[in-house]
Amino acid sequence: MTEAAVRDTKSARTRRRVVDAAAHVLLRRGYAGTRLSDVAEVAQVQAPAIYYYFSSRDELIDEAVAVGLDRARSLVSEALAAAPPDLPAIDRLAIAVSAHLRTLLTHSDHAAAAIRTVPQLPEAMRERHRQAQRDYVGVWRELVAQVQDEGDLDAGLAAGTALMVVLGALNWTAEWWDPARGSLDAVIDAAQRLVRQGLAA
Repeated sequence: MTEAAVRDTKSARTRRRVVDAAAHVLLRRGYAGTRLSDVAEVAQVQAPAIYYYFSSRDELIDEAVAVGLDRARSLVSEALAAAPPDLPAIDRLAIAVSAHLRTLLTHSDHAAAAIRTVPQLPEAMRERHRQAQRDYVGVWRELVAQVQDEGDLDAGLAAGTALMVVLGALNWTAEWWDPARGSLDAVIDAAQRLVRQGLAA
């Protein structure tokens, strides 16, 4: 490997570490409370070095949120792709619930930071992430539509409203769950039961 390639690899690793650190700080302090000095401390770099990779604090936050939204969609989609193709839609929905919670609560800070931070962002920044949000919600809309098509959705429920209630409840776990309060498996089991029984025909 050439010296230039080594430098590029090291630079890419440092940039990734800065983005990871930004997600960590965002998750704990929110958009308004995220300072570059705190990000630099977590990333173990000098604060001015961040400007080598990002022109501003908001550009760094944009990147961290984008990574989080993409990670949530990718990991849920991968879990669904690994399921047997003939699995009933209600079981596929339960798989999505598990994958979403595992991504949100244990995979990394990125997904939780993105989900918690997007509502706090200035309007121009929120607009840049709306398509990624729509794409992710689209995965869930398709699942709920399949449940409905298979006759397993309560006919008295508005599918779109039910979906947003489910996602809201799942996302709220990032605000209260603590491993000291109980296992992640117990949270997932409770969420799957509530979704199955709450949506069932």
